[in-house]
Amino acid sequence: QWLQHHNWTAAIQKHLRYGGKVLGICGGYQMLGMTISDPDGIEGRSACSKALGFLEMKTTLKPHKQLHRVTGYLIRDNTSVSGYEIHAGITEGRALKRPMIRLEGKEDGAVSEDEQIMGCYLHGLFEEAGACVALLKWAGLDDPETVDYRGLREREIDRLADAVNDSLDSDTAVFL
Repeated sequence: QWLQHHNWTAAIQKHLRYGGKVLGICGGYQMLGMTISDPDGIEGRSACSKALGFLEMKTTLKPHKQLHRVTGYLIRDNTSVSGYEIHAGITEGRALKRPMIRLEGKEDGAVSEDEQIMGCYLHGLFEEAGACVALLKWAGLDDPETVDYRGLREREIDRLADAVNDSLDSDTAVFL
């Protein structure tokens, strides 16, 4: 509702008209559909909201949250992906006949017929260097830089641990 109130639908339509791309992940993927229903009031009061309407699909929120660590590949170019799914929705509709990814034997997500819009439930979609490059090329970058996300994350965790170690007086600190 906030996106519609602030005219995001028109802004996204303009972006697409000029050749832009849109990628929705998890809740963003759900918002690309026609409606999001919450019959059990999981996100507030029970309601059915109009979504952005870019993909022919509808999502119904369910009380049981799905949480899975998964691997698979982008269907468009067979590039490896990994990450996790964490969502409380079931998405159905015609748009799912053009899935974005295959995760451990099942299809996930949707790709618009003109391939300008994609979406899926996979968090961590950009963590595999090859998938990051493939998605940035899809988005329009000619020569995207490869980033070792896992290595970067490990270096930053080590840097944080060093800063904590340097800042704590281990003789007087209490660790629980």
